[in-house]
Amino acid sequence: MRDTTTVGDELPDTQTAAGTSSASTAPAQAPKSGKKKDREASLWSDALYDLRRNPIFLIGAFLVLVMLVLSVVPQWFTDGSPFEGTACTLQNSLKTPSADHWFGFDIQGCDIYTRTVWAARNSVIVGVTTTTLVIVVGGALGLVAGWAGGIVDSILSRFTEIFFAIPLLLGGMLIMSGLKGNAWTVSLVLATLGWPQIYRIMRSSVLANKNNDYVMAARALGAGTLRITTRHILPNAVAPVIVVGAISLGVYISAEAALSYLGIGVQPPEISWGLMVSDASVRWLQAPHVLLFPAAALSITVLAFIMVGDAVRDALDPKLR
Repeated sequence: MRDTTTVGDELPDTQTAAGTSSASTAPAQAPKSGKKKDREASLWSDALYDLRRNPIFLIGAFLVLVMLVLSVVPQWFTDGSPFEGTACTLQNSLKTPSADHWFGFDIQGCDIYTRTVWAARNSVIVGVTTTTLVIVVGGALGLVAGWAGGIVDSILSRFTEIFFAIPLLLGGMLIMSGLKGNAWTVSLVLATLGWPQIYRIMRSSVLANKNNDYVMAARALGAGTLRITTRHILPNAVAPVIVVGAISLGVYISAEAALSYLGIGVQPPEISWGLMVSDASVRWLQAPHVLLFPAAALSITVLAFIMVGDAVRDALDPKLR
């Protein structure tokens, strides 16, 4: 007997089967959402995501913020000023800490807490200003040398090697011995001797990035040199510069303290932690608190910037993920 089943009779079953199959597979095809996948995939967004969850960075950033506020508005932390005519009284010389004067008095009878708070300004100014100048000068020259190559790279590299031959502290001592010491002068001298380090880092980073596919694509689309270097090369090459700059900021604060300790950095009546340590070195065995508090403030500040720099380095280095 001939089969009487028609095409129209088979079609609903086929559609139902197809619909059932699609419905059964639909949930499996739905992408799973997660916090990490929802974020924008880029180096900087991933670094920020990691930094916000890094306790080392959070502690260091908090300490850095406190020191920055301390240097900008010291009046928020102390009512006195070391620059007032009656700020120091010899009758209080070397008195130990008390409830009214938390850090005690130095050899001149000056309140150590007040001087430590106000000394943050010059120390932080030197660190921030020097780091900014070093990054701008060294980064710009390194970008030009790495991108241009050839004779430009050779001339700039040979010029940089001259400054590399001069040790930072020794060169700073030599130059500052003939200048009037203040925070801005110290910053300029340290920046003059410190920019070659950033130059080499930026140059190496540009050389590693300028032949990547995205740069070739930008060239093929007709992008000019300025656009390629500022929009494509610089954002991808600046990460190691930021890391080294953050760590070096603490180094420059220490260098200022060393120059001031030797008497060729910040000069009185200005004040810095290095000057306070220098004054305390005469009587620190008799009155340890005179040395302890400014030295502790200096150490905490340097440590805070190094902590921030290390955390940023770990967040920006894909090999450490």
